[in-house]
Amino acid sequence: MPGDASILFHVSDTHFGVEDRAAMAWFEAAVHAERPDAIVCTGDLTQRATHRQYSDAAEWFAGLQVPVMLQPGNHDMPYYNLWERFRRPYARYGALEQAVGAEIMLDHALIVPFDTNVPAQMRWPWSDGVVTRRKLDAALARLDALRADPRPKLVACHHPLLAEEDRRKNPTIRGDMAFAELAAAGASAVLSGHVHFPFDQVRSRDNHAMRMIGAGTLSTRLRRNAPPSFNVLRIDRAGSISVEMRDFHS
Repeated sequence: MPGDASILFHVSDTHFGVEDRAAMAWFEAAVHAERPDAIVCTGDLTQRATHRQYSDAAEWFAGLQVPVMLQPGNHDMPYYNLWERFRRPYARYGALEQAVGAEIMLDHALIVPFDTNVPAQMRWPWSDGVVTRRKLDAALARLDALRADPRPKLVACHHPLLAEEDRRKNPTIRGDMAFAELAAAGASAVLSGHVHFPFDQVRSRDNHAMRMIGAGTLSTRLRRNAPPSFNVLRIDRAGSISVEMRDFHS
């Protein structure tokens, strides 16, 4: 029988290679103690997409022993092998490959993948997000197929789709367009990472509102004095989503 709520742990930017081992152990202990229904990692699993970093990530995620959905981040494409970066950007996931872009169906929520990365772009650095029509259409098609399902639909991607404040320039190219179309298609929230600090906002575009939920990092690459952190999402039978932001203090 379905429980009263689905529990989702939302983590991001583990950056294996420069991971915070104490913060990782803290997260792992929470997973083993609380047994969430699933984990979503919204990108930047590795620092430089090396085979060793992916091997370490695969071993760690496997040890969590719960369903995992992974979204790629800009750090997850090879830095030093340009042929591979452009032709097979996610080939190094190896044992993690089946979790990349996998869809998660929980008793009270559905999580739909959306890739906001490109191998290169007409600006430097190549770290910020770019929405392509093909990848957005794939997410929209999945939302359309799920339209009759009453469970909340959460979209998982690496880059926040909107700037932190509306008056600022959006670092994600065509992010405003993606936000508006995903919201119109019935998405309740977008889960993301990339910025290394957590947030929870309700934003709107084209008269459609949607929630933006960002996870921090479990790495040593801290920003804005924000400690390592992760989010706990609880989605109840009525579709209400609560977010608990948990900080690690060594």
